Amino acid sequence: MSDAPVKEQLQEQICINGPYTYDSRGRSDDDGPASSSSGLRDGVTRTESGVQLLEPRDVPLGGPRAMNVRRTLPQRARSLVGAWCFLDFYGPDDLTEATPMRVPRHPHTGLATCSWLFSGRIDHMDSAGNWATVRPGDVAMMNAGRGISHSEYSSADTKILHGAQLWYAFPDEHRFVEPSLETHHPEPVAGEGWQAKVFVGDLLGHRSPVKTYIPLTGAELRLEPGTVLDIDVPAGHEHALLHVSGAVKFNGCEVPPDHLAVVETGATSLRVTAGEEPVLALLIGGEPLGEQIVMWWNFIGRSHEEIAAYRAAYQAEMGFEAPGEDSPLAQRLGLHGGEAPSSSVGKDTETAAHPDGSEEEVTVEAGALGDPVHGELRDALAGTAYDDGRPFPQFGDFPPGQAAPLPAPELPSSRMRPRG
Repeated sequence: MSDAPVKEQLQEQICINGPYTYDSRGRSDDDGPASSSSGLRDGVTRTESGVQLLEPRDVPLGGPRAMNVRRTLPQRARSLVGAWCFLDFYGPDDLTEATPMRVPRHPHTGLATCSWLFSGRIDHMDSAGNWATVRPGDVAMMNAGRGISHSEYSSADTKILHGAQLWYAFPDEHRFVEPSLETHHPEPVAGEGWQAKVFVGDLLGHRSPVKTYIPLTGAELRLEPGTVLDIDVPAGHEHALLHVSGAVKFNGCEVPPDHLAVVETGATSLRVTAGEEPVLALLIGGEPLGEQIVMWWNFIGRSHEEIAAYRAAYQAEMGFEAPGEDSPLAQRLGLHGGEAPSSSVGKDTETAAHPDGSEEEVTVEAGALGDPVHGELRDALAGTAYDDGRPFPQFGDFPPGQAAPLPAPELPSSRMRPRG
């Protein structure tokens, strides 16, 4: 064994590996000097032009065999652009050599995921009963609302995978809506030297029909070399440009590859300038959320307690942990003083997925189902709810025969604080 100092393991905790970073003692990147000494940067460069540059960081979605992404949002120094709270960018990956996308069943609350592809295909399945293949030029907006679980796998025939996934946080008044999925194939709009596909919001004279719960913008931009594109935008919105390929400037600021360039509210026009190569970029924006959020793993809430409750519900519904007293499952299983029918007997182990799509048998705690809730037990609990009114099961149902679900990580030992 080496006598060299052991560096603390830093673990992202969103989309399999989450929004903020925690060290091995559970300290978050909001915890001040302790986490700064672990080598974390704020991730934001403020330029003379007033444009902020958010740097990408490489994040493996799981273990050493997992797919890698570049994450520009959130950052320690910036959590939101409008209501957009998350941006992962991946590829172009040759899947004959690189790891395919294999994201097993996992939960979300209080947000919508927005998938956009440049190449490849992704098969989506969710607990609201939706199945879809996302193709280049299609937007897939999954509204998690009060709770949903879903899986994402690159299709077997995908050779090159290249795209982005974004999330936006729901305003408080809408975050408990019913989960749903909406897809749309926007027609391109074009001008001299440029083409755009507006997949969310209203831009360049085109309005997307995709519903959002707060004004948002999302568009793919393609510019020929030397093109200057001026875009009228609402002064009350924030905007950001993701550099995908080619040399590009945003409001006069040169944007490095894979970086996200942010323009604050107040601008009524945005200028995108192509260099000597064709440009591919994503433009996002929207009305500032104006609320503090707690964002951990795949959940968005408003307090530490909410996030803990969502995690507990997911873990119990997937069979990994015993349900809490607030769950109708606890009474049905005879926990916390209830009487259990003989058919409700948990197992000692359960098949669990790893973030890279592999599976193993894991030990579950006493009182856990050892399987996602299903069958006669699920039928018996139809129409029930948690004590706070969340419908049971909060994270819905999956068809039989699917891959094992992904267990949630442990909560951090430090209290999660709202950010925004």
